[in-house]
Amino acid sequence: MPESARDPRLQSLANRLLPGAVRTVKVAGYDGTDVLVRLADAEGEEAEIGRIPRHEVSMRQVEHPSELFEVGQEIEAEEIGRWREGQLHLSARACENPALRSFLLAFEGGQVVTGTVSEVHDFGVFVHVDGEPEGLCTGFIRVPDLAWGWIDHPGEVVEAGRRITAEVIIAETRSGQVTLSLKALQEDPLIRFADQVGRVLTGPITRIVPFGVFVRLAPDVVGFLHLSELTDQPVETPDQLAHEGEMITVKVTEVDLQRHRVRLAAVGGAV
Repeated sequence: MPESARDPRLQSLANRLLPGAVRTVKVAGYDGTDVLVRLADAEGEEAEIGRIPRHEVSMRQVEHPSELFEVGQEIEAEEIGRWREGQLHLSARACENPALRSFLLAFEGGQVVTGTVSEVHDFGVFVHVDGEPEGLCTGFIRVPDLAWGWIDHPGEVVEAGRRITAEVIIAETRSGQVTLSLKALQEDPLIRFADQVGRVLTGPITRIVPFGVFVRLAPDVVGFLHLSELTDQPVETPDQLAHEGEMITVKVTEVDLQRHRVRLAAVGGAV
């Protein structure tokens, strides 16, 4: 996917998740279930106190971090950022498995990888990425990254055991996971549809939401018609005016490639 086509909000989030510098720190104590660590300055002298939040302690399930670390123990942790009046926060889980960390650091956004679908759930798809450390499953595809068109369940696109080729969105050392996209390797159907602005089209209503309806205009192309376009009379929900599956005639008023959306205006009512 071209860099210019990426959602800037997602890109900003991705930038915050990129791996930080690795520091060797010494466990100083505990603040509840957080780990307090002492950092060394440039001369190697122990200096400020940093913090490893509970959720950044380990990928393993433990009741308390003292089950993993002893006071005075030296460990490696990845810098996350500064919070609580400038205190440095770190992640020990990001450095917990050196083989996994090395594997993830080899990826770059936009890189094309292959793998085998491991599990398919309603919230996304897990993938065994080729070359990953044995015993791990490092790949994940979110539902919106499976296909350009609307799907009811990821099982409509892939099934367990299927070999796939996907594009890397981001590899996260803190989660131990590489987020992938199938649709990034497919042409955005809106690119070919962009010249339809101003056209009057008829299509079925595919989904009704409180503020309007979605209409299928072409394969993998769905437009949105706001409730205000359906009637001038006050109604509580659009399903008082139309139903899923009904055909409706609309005018394409905007094709926004950046946000990947199509805006519609009504031309007549549902038929």
